[in-house]
Amino acid sequence: MAATDSSAILRIWYEPNDEVLFVTFVGGKTYAYDGVPGQLCRSFLAADSRGGFFNVHIRDRYPHRLVKSRRTS
Repeated sequence: MAATDSSAILRIWYEPNDEVLFVTFVGGKTYAYDGVPGQLCRSFLAADSRGGFFNVHIRDRYPHRLVKSRRTS
């Protein structure tokens, strides 16, 4: 798991055997993105702007699902 200094993304982690990328956003929601190649994940982690990289290369390009949402009181 990698913490980020992004203003939009809190954490990123990757399950290489299943090619699933998990992204937790600062709002508390975690999404799983299916079929993300390992090389793309490595590029994402190395990007100067992880939010920008996510928007161009991952968002709306891979099937995804909400896996966790922080509860609000």
